[in-house]
Amino acid sequence: MRRLFTLLLSLCLPALAQAETHTSAVDLGEHFRALGLRGTFVLYEPASERLQVYQAERAATRYTPASTFKVFNTLAGLDSAAVRDVDEVLPYGGKPQWMKVWERDMGLREAMRMSNVPIYQEVARRVGATRMQAYLQNVGYGNAQMGKVIDRFWLDGPLAISAIEQTQFLARLAQRQLPFSQAAMQATEEIMQIDRSPEYTLYAKTGWAANSQPGVGWWVGWVARQGKLYSFALNVDLRAQGDVDKRIPLGRRCLQALGVL
Repeated sequence: MRRLFTLLLSLCLPALAQAETHTSAVDLGEHFRALGLRGTFVLYEPASERLQVYQAERAATRYTPASTFKVFNTLAGLDSAAVRDVDEVLPYGGKPQWMKVWERDMGLREAMRMSNVPIYQEVARRVGATRMQAYLQNVGYGNAQMGKVIDRFWLDGPLAISAIEQTQFLARLAQRQLPFSQAAMQATEEIMQIDRSPEYTLYAKTGWAANSQPGVGWWVGWVARQGKLYSFALNVDLRAQGDVDKRIPLGRRCLQALGVL
């Protein structure tokens, strides 16, 4: 398994090919089993380049990013000045939406929190295909394939990214090492914060890729804790009603088991 993981890692993420890799010393499987879920969890500590992985083969497999792409989309929108700031009110388009709460104009600060698809589709259209493709290639985001539909490629494909690649991308964002403006990265981090305590600050985003059977549920982000940074990515199969609501509880369990929360 270790040799298989090393091969998958070198193919999937050359930038981390030399990282110190480990299957998790903690049995994260018990947390997946307790919630009846199949999937993977990756924890990356950039200071030591140490990866801890549950289910290595799946961790290196690319899936549609779905709403986790709102992180990248925010960066692209702000860096390109297609969106002035995270509080500029953007139009949702006036059409009925899958979620009623999406049916109003709002800024990215609120749209990130409620994962508003039509608002972020507007961001992508404003960025435009040429700039978006350049951003994807410059960052090396997953397979960097946008296809021809500017406002659906992260929902339907062809864009795809692995859990390992998610942790690398997010670690670079948290360290301000992506090819976006410092202001864009700072603002994106600000609207991703979901929890804060005296010990840590948690930044995260969910995603639900419904373009496959079973669907794939994501929870990705990073934790800043006592001067250390840990990025993480969870993805799971969504097979039963209610599985989508288990993503965050499972992710938190994994982070707690690994001593990060």
